[in-house]
Amino acid sequence: MKLFFLGTGAADWPIEKPADYTEFRRLSSAIIDDVLLIDPGPQVPESLKTHGKDAGKVRYILNTHDHGDHYNPATVAYLQEQGAEFVTFLPGETKKLGNYTVTALQGNHGTCQGILHYIIEDAQGKRLFYGLDGAWLLYEEVAAIQKNGVDYAILDATIGDVPGDYRIFEHNNLNMVLEMQRTLAPYVKKFAISHLARTLHTDHKTLVQAMAQYDIDVACDGLEITI
Repeated sequence: MKLFFLGTGAADWPIEKPADYTEFRRLSSAIIDDVLLIDPGPQVPESLKTHGKDAGKVRYILNTHDHGDHYNPATVAYLQEQGAEFVTFLPGETKKLGNYTVTALQGNHGTCQGILHYIIEDAQGKRLFYGLDGAWLLYEEVAAIQKNGVDYAILDATIGDVPGDYRIFEHNNLNMVLEMQRTLAPYVKKFAISHLARTLHTDHKTLVQAMAQYDIDVACDGLEITI
């Protein structure tokens, strides 16, 4: 399984990169093996093109929730014109999509009803947990991770190292990520963070250095991980 990050930013990043930005993150989205896309946000067509990805290879579209940084009707229509299928799920539902077995789990993101996180397993048995947006994982999510284990878990880290921020009730800060990593370490081989707010994080290099001591990957646009 190859996971490619098309975007890794939270909703406070602009659609176009301002000239005075030294770093830039697109809104969060990812693609697996060039076939299964998670979150058809507004920048996905541009990101696919910029990173040399063929939109015509996308066969399945998953969506975590309908906030505008994660779901864009024009992007869905564009991908459907290329032959992709938009697949809907109910919490707890499992579907077979080509070579993938996908299980949807209810997430913890208070400003949106029906947010879903996913466990995606490929034909070789590699398992990915995709948990953007959201705060603390809910009990059912943890139980699903414990049941069969996960090779790679992507957790929300919108807030960064900001104490006392009210958004912890719908997003994670870094301390929350570290606590979940410690708790889930017996069941998860590797962790990563994504969905990083522009206004609540330091620069990428500094964040990578800070997370390296915990063996946590910091996603960036264009990063590819082989799971």
